[in-house]
Order: sequence, then C-alpha cells, then structure tokens
Amino acid sequence: MLRIFCLLGLVLINSACARLDHLGKAPSFTPPAESPERVAMIASGVYNVAPLQRQSEAASLWSSGKTSLLGDRRAVQRGDIMTVVIEIDESAEISNETDRSRSGSEDMSVPQLFGVPQRINKELPTGASLDPAVELDSSSKSKGSGSVKRSETLTLRVAATVTDVLPNGILAIEGIQEVRVNFEMRELLVSGYVRPEDISRQNEITYDKIASARISYGGRGQISDMQQPRIGQQVLDVVLPF
Repeated sequence: MLRIFCLLGLVLINSACARLDHLGKAPSFTPPAESPERVAMIASGVYNVAPLQRQSEAASLWSSGKTSLLGDRRAVQRGDIMTVVIEIDESAEISNETDRSRSGSEDMSVPQLFGVPQRINKELPTGASLDPAVELDSSSKSKGSGSVKRSETLTLRVAATVTDVLPNGILAIEGIQEVRVNFEMRELLVSGYVRPEDISRQNEITYDKIASARISYGGRGQISDMQQPRIGQQVLDVVLPF
C-alpha cells in the first residue's frame, strides 16, 4: 500500500513540475541540445564520408554534388533535412440501430376435475379459485442505437531530419516544431520511416508514404491546462467503479 502511495505521489509531483514550467510566464522551448535531430546532424559529420570528386570535375562547370544547380538535393544520409507535407482530410460516419420485442402468455384452468376444484374453492379465501389454476404472462423489449461521426482536417508542413539509415536503406526521420504565441505553446511532432525513392525532387514527402507514422499536434500552456481535468479527477475516474 505504501508503494502505491509513493508512486501516486511521484505522478503528482511530475505533473506539478510540468505546470510550474509556465507558471506566470510563457512555456519554455525544448532545449535544442536534447533533440535527436541535433544528435543526427552532429553524427553525420563524423561518420559520413563526403564522396570523392573526380579530377575532370575540378575544371568543369558541371558538378554532381548537392550544391550544384542540377544536383540531387534529396535527403539520403543521416543528418539531411527534408520537408514532410501533412494534409489530412478524413471523415467517417457509422450508424446502427436495433429493436427487439417478445411477449408470451400462458393460461391453464381446471374447472372440472372429478369435482375437486369445487370442493377446494369452498376452503379457499374469498376471491381465490382454481379457475384458472395457473396463469402466466411475460413480455420483454429491448432497443439500442449507436452512432459514430468523425471528421478531421489538418494541413501542415514541417522540416524533418534523417536520424538513422537502416541496413536496408530505409530512412528514419523525426521532426519537431514549436511555435509560441503569447502564453500558449503549439507543438508538432512527426516521426516514421520512409523510402528514399518516395522522396520527391523537391525533397518533400507526404505523410501517407511514411511507415509507422507518428503525428502529434497539440500544445501546452495556460489555455491547455484549463481544458484538461485535474490529476486528482483523472485518478478518481480510473479508480472509482461508478
């Protein structure tokens, strides 16, 4: 029991620390030094070797490098940057309805059975009789309906960095964007795996070509805090069975 209270206390402390970050001030930006994008960019200069330049290109106006006019500027190695285009416009609507009813009635009477009902009726209280002897009546009815309606529209563009190149050539990308307006921080997170051949000549890729895509668009700040229920209320919603 003590361990449970300790864990609950740690959760409350962590939540309080997150709120204290923007207590009386605007939310703080995430330090760039802690982002995996910066780590990948630093590592690209250590592990990636620049391609050798041909001697014939030294005195030529044509160059096959990325900085040339007609060079391939698509992201291909760790530390390269590409643009992720997110255009989500989806809607779904599901409606179900069921209606069921059933009724039954049973009636059994013994008005003549060797005169037994007449003899017994005399001994029964006033109003009681063996005619009918047994009468059953039952009915049941159930009705249910359900409806689901969802609509999502999101249009964003964010720069992502190649954080790793897998042995099969697939690129692992991750992009983080933070925009602070007054006392509210808007965060956009994108991560997943892409094929180099799916990257366009403009060094862009759409979200539907990203495998294991993780797209998060949210925020933190004073307005977001007011829209979320308190930690104690969330804990009670999980614990209480009612």
